[in-house]
Amino acid sequence: MSFNPPEPSPVLVVLSGPSGVGKDAVLARMKTLSLPLDYVTTVTTRPIRDGEVNGRDYHFACQEDFKQLIAKDELLEWAEVYGNYYGVPKAPVRESLKNGRDVVVKVDVQGAATIKQIAPEAVFIFLLPPSLEELTKRLSQRLTESPEALKRRLDTAPKELGKLETFDYFVVNHEGQVDQAVTEISAIITAEKARIHPRQINL
Repeated sequence: MSFNPPEPSPVLVVLSGPSGVGKDAVLARMKTLSLPLDYVTTVTTRPIRDGEVNGRDYHFACQEDFKQLIAKDELLEWAEVYGNYYGVPKAPVRESLKNGRDVVVKVDVQGAATIKQIAPEAVFIFLLPPSLEELTKRLSQRLTESPEALKRRLDTAPKELGKLETFDYFVVNHEGQVDQAVTEISAIITAEKARIHPRQINL
């Protein structure tokens, strides 16, 4: 009797967590390791920061263009955060899944909640700091925002951490141990692709 193992289904991975936890650093490391994943670049209206590249770190857009994307229903999720708009374009997510490729999106905690309503079968991973004190230290050392913006992020962090139970998995991003976080995320994706009853994503 011949037998062929089932073909793994592509997964949509939603990586989230509070500001300053290191989501960008983890994603950057995943990309340098050439993992077999597609990454969706977020569209934002916030100003570009020193060292960032349009199209690599974010797609930077004016508010008028962003509102056009909303009107055309071309965003998987979007939100106004600290006075700026952020959104995940639908087209690249659909294209990756259609081609059988795993795809990763990075969103804030509010964005993850929105995606969960639209695509509950996605894999939701919450990136955690070792402690709230460590998160406060990281945010304070970034020096990328005004004191008012920093205070808003610090005030919001405990509320965001309170959403942990709405996620499927958590990964702790310890200081100087980005590779460990990437290893754990990769293990989660590997396990999800071996599910007997795979998650079905319909967008």
